[in-house]
Amino acid sequence: MQRGVGLWPRMTSILARLPLTPCVHSSARWRRCSINHRRMEPSMNQTRWDHTRIPPQNGKLAVVTGANSGLGWHISLQLARQGAHVVMACRDKARALQAMEAIRAEVPGARLSFQALDLANQQSVSACAAALSAAHSHIDLLVNNAGVMFLPYALSADGFEIQMACNHLGHFLLTGLLLGPLGRASAPRVVTMSSGFNHYGRLPQEGFRGSPRYSRHRAYCDTKLANIVFARELASRLAGARSHIVSVAAHPGYASTNLQFGAANVSASRWLASLNRAAMRVSNALLAQPASMGALPALYAATDSGVKNGDYFGPDGLQESRGYPKLVDAPRRALAADEVARFWALSEAATGFSYGDATLGRESGHGAVRLR
Repeated sequence: MQRGVGLWPRMTSILARLPLTPCVHSSARWRRCSINHRRMEPSMNQTRWDHTRIPPQNGKLAVVTGANSGLGWHISLQLARQGAHVVMACRDKARALQAMEAIRAEVPGARLSFQALDLANQQSVSACAAALSAAHSHIDLLVNNAGVMFLPYALSADGFEIQMACNHLGHFLLTGLLLGPLGRASAPRVVTMSSGFNHYGRLPQEGFRGSPRYSRHRAYCDTKLANIVFARELASRLAGARSHIVSVAAHPGYASTNLQFGAANVSASRWLASLNRAAMRVSNALLAQPASMGALPALYAATDSGVKNGDYFGPDGLQESRGYPKLVDAPRRALAADEVARFWALSEAATGFSYGDATLGRESGHGAVRLR
């Protein structure tokens, strides 16, 4: 970890360099999705989409990781508001129960349940997937939302750099283990949360223990690139298997959440942590949008009928830092086929899970297929 360098200078420096990605290209409005090109959906382009346009979710089962606060809480709130049964998959049961009470205060009668999940521990991930598969005949929606940010160097219980273990490897394994119940739903989706920081990440090509010259900021960016690469490659493999499961990605822009303040607390000294927190409060007040807005791209990805396999959504304003959902571009590094293939193989080796051996369960009468 670099000492003496505060979170605020790093954040402002990175934010200032975020790429400008206008939605108008030539005379037609096109955006690059993860697999192909298609026109902007009129519902996004002409009318701003917000939570009031979420279609009814009655009878659907949604699993949201990291649902106890921030973006995950708002995603869970709006899904529950529209009638979904939301499984809040979290590490801290006490905080999850408090979050459930807060949702029920706004949505009396909301169908909510808790499932223990520590994404940095693959044994916990496997236990979570087993419990969900045993308790539910199918899963309609999996939102890979949970994450950690700017942590100092540490190894997970399985021996991997902690941010990559939690943000990528845990979700990689969880999604793979839940392909069976997802495949038994009528219109299943996997939504993976990335970040605008993915433009500054690189895909590990040697392993997941972290670089000897570790930078907690760079490591976080790497995990966010890993998220969009995972969503995109999963979409391609699902399409190749002619599966009806849809894999998409979203990023929240610059949204005010507890994740940032947790990152601000990580510092070489107490006074620097205090300075980082104060700077973060000012930054959030001046620049950030509320978490309820940051959740909209993921909610659109999870619920709108116009979403296609491989799509990637983010905010439509101020260099994708705030605003309403629109199709956005994946970073160029997510398109490097050789690096992606190597990264996928490393992820399978690190988790001990082969997507090539995964069976996608289907509704009765449709049989089952292998994801190759």
